[in-house]
Amino acid sequence: MTDKNKAIFLDRDGVINKEVGYLSNPDEFELLVGTLEALKILKEKGFILIIITNQAGIARGYYSKEILEKIHDKMRILLKKNEIVLDDIFYCPHHPDFTGECDCRKPKIGMIRKAQKKHNIDLLKSFMVGDTLNDVKTGLTANCKTVLVLTGYGSEEQNKNDLIKPDFIYENLLEFAKSL
Repeated sequence: MTDKNKAIFLDRDGVINKEVGYLSNPDEFELLVGTLEALKILKEKGFILIIITNQAGIARGYYSKEILEKIHDKMRILLKKNEIVLDDIFYCPHHPDFTGECDCRKPKIGMIRKAQKKHNIDLLKSFMVGDTLNDVKTGLTANCKTVLVLTGYGSEEQNKNDLIKPDFIYENLLEFAKSL
């Protein structure tokens, strides 16, 4: 029996890159300070790295799947220049007001389930890292450990809902990576 992988599920905007609100231009993609070092540390600790991101801007007509792919290509190139390779990227292009319900839009766990199956992931040994309580709820539902980072929307979100509590709160992704 093959050992299962442990993963870091990462929200993208506000965790990996600067939050700009419906990022629709690859030229506006900017990694947050510390992201490269954090991802290197997480890789060295044996985690696979998977982006799990809602991209409702597609459903809203703000940008196309092709533009999203260009943004992801830019992210991959920046990471590869620093010898970091993401294991996968999953995105939800839906929004219930425009496309109806789906099973992939966070806080639903369709993207995590696909990643789990594709990459043989042990969710109990994995983390969901995000900057919103929606990300935390996703991780809790999937039985992952949850991390709220205070970048992006994180500082505004941390005290919004007493019922949704992350397992850990860190200033940023690098602080979390160093803590493991």
